[in-house]
Amino acid sequence: MRTIPLGTSDLQVPTVAVGCMRMNKLDKPEAERLIRTSLEAGANFFDHADIYGAGACEEQFAEAVGMTPALRETMILQSKCGIRPGRFDFSKAHILSSVDGILKRLKTDYLDILLLHRPDTLVEPEEVAEAFDQLEQSGKVRHFGVSNQNPLQIELLRRYVKQPLVANQLQLSITNATMISSGFNVNMENESAVNRDGYVLDYCRLHDITIQPWSPFQYGFFQGVFLDNAAFPELNAKIDELAAKYEVRNTTIAMAWLLRHPANMQPVTGTMNLERLSDCIRAADIRLTREEWYDIFRAAGNVLP
Repeated sequence: MRTIPLGTSDLQVPTVAVGCMRMNKLDKPEAERLIRTSLEAGANFFDHADIYGAGACEEQFAEAVGMTPALRETMILQSKCGIRPGRFDFSKAHILSSVDGILKRLKTDYLDILLLHRPDTLVEPEEVAEAFDQLEQSGKVRHFGVSNQNPLQIELLRRYVKQPLVANQLQLSITNATMISSGFNVNMENESAVNRDGYVLDYCRLHDITIQPWSPFQYGFFQGVFLDNAAFPELNAKIDELAAKYEVRNTTIAMAWLLRHPANMQPVTGTMNLERLSDCIRAADIRLTREEWYDIFRAAGNVLP
């Protein structure tokens, strides 16, 4: 598996992360097979969150794999906290208690990365800084990041937080690519010119923050996948054409489209299907040409100015 540096950290991570949001849908043998298959393929980065299955996904992960200190050292574990029922909570007390719960469920002494899960408009960045300092000094968390945050929200945190923010997890797919399309339409009077995220793509590249695209095959907000979807005939025709050329499945091409971007993104898979997971991992070995990348972008309905 090809690796990339995670932000400015010393971590070299696989370019495809294994998302564990649906881990609780598997029985123990199925979960064990998925984790082992990932490790054998070099995809040893596992993404969690305390709200996934209300903690059950983290518990299932640790139970299925039979977590031990030696096995733990073969993995890179990331989790997220900050979402509570009906609200967000970046208070120091909640961050600290959340991490303790995550560690207990994952049966480990430390997280490689902790992300703040979506923005909290009531955030007091001084409290976040205190929480991060305590977690780092105790050895419970080694690196920190955010999810779904725009540049100024990150800048507010950076004013107080001394640890580098190494990752920003953002929704991005071929059909949900406003952070890319707005960059093509600067100074244009059309819908694609609307800046919805403060040019977060350019910001993260300038500050060496790794973008982790989530829902890489979804359109809309969990409305479904665009692959093999009759609503996207031109896009699927182009993807299928390239899949035949590279002798892979369409999943691999859709993932390779994200990996072709020079921002060195780390897409997060969501599948619990072994075959589709293997197709995602295989994308790390494919580099689409510039022409192929743009062909896919336009086939999704994006119009270049």
